[in-house]
Amino acid sequence: MEINCEKLWEKVVESGGILNNFTHHFNGVTGYIGEYECKVDDKGRVIVPAGLKRQIPAESLNRMVINRGFDKCLTLYTRKDWELETAKLGKLNDFKREDRKFKRLFNSGATEVKIDTASRILLPKKLCGYAEIDSDVVFYAYENKIEIWAKSVYEAHMEIDPDDFSDLAEKVMGDDPDVDA
Repeated sequence: MEINCEKLWEKVVESGGILNNFTHHFNGVTGYIGEYECKVDDKGRVIVPAGLKRQIPAESLNRMVINRGFDKCLTLYTRKDWELETAKLGKLNDFKREDRKFKRLFNSGATEVKIDTASRILLPKKLCGYAEIDSDVVFYAYENKIEIWAKSVYEAHMEIDPDDFSDLAEKVMGDDPDVDA
């Protein structure tokens, strides 16, 4: 039996299974992974590490959104993932003061950025002030987001005793029926 590899590859491409998208998109959700230390230049630009850039779908490199994250970091999304996040906000009730306030705070500072030909993004000054970013940063990638932290803030935030980490895992995941340990 002869296998026509060209025909099989055409089916893979037609189904959207191009390696970059297939590897990093599952059920429409991007799954980034990694932790990378970088330097911000004098103009506020930072090089997106090659290992992380390879995980971002090629069609998204020119349309990313950076915004305030929680816990004093910045969060970088593809435009598609940003739209999924903001769609969740659309379900909040504009007649409730807290809902309106959260929408405003979440969207405050949101800026569209692109990864340039030198693999850099420009970090908006206002957002850098919020996240206390000056020169050393950490890219922390998980799920559909890439967090950008001031290195010192990140290290302080991630510092935890191993026993406390174990207790946290038990508290957060211990009663989840979907989790098999």
